[in-house]
Amino acid sequence: MKSIFKLGLLGMGLAVSLAAASGASAETRWQAHHPRRAEVNSRLANQNRRITAERREGELTLAQARDLRAQDRGVRGQERFDASHDGGHITKAEQVQLNHEENGVSQEIGR
Repeated sequence: MKSIFKLGLLGMGLAVSLAAASGASAETRWQAHHPRRAEVNSRLANQNRRITAERREGELTLAQARDLRAQDRGVRGQERFDASHDGGHITKAEQVQLNHEENGVSQEIGR
């Protein structure tokens, strides 16, 4: 009888441990929806739409569109790198730097 009780207790402890571990990893794993990351990524998506529209309208050449998208990929890569070193977040200073880089690309789209 004691061994069944111990087994049940061990099983419950294991289940609680697994549930806690999976919940904690879901909160910290990249946290792609963190407000600063969401703002930066939303701007990148908007810029991609603008590049597509400008290309469609003939205001950008294929080479220009490729170059602008490559610059945006660089900004997105930096955002991911920053987040990976900060528990899934980006700091306010990192957000300011990323926005500054996005502003440069944005001005090139509108030329």
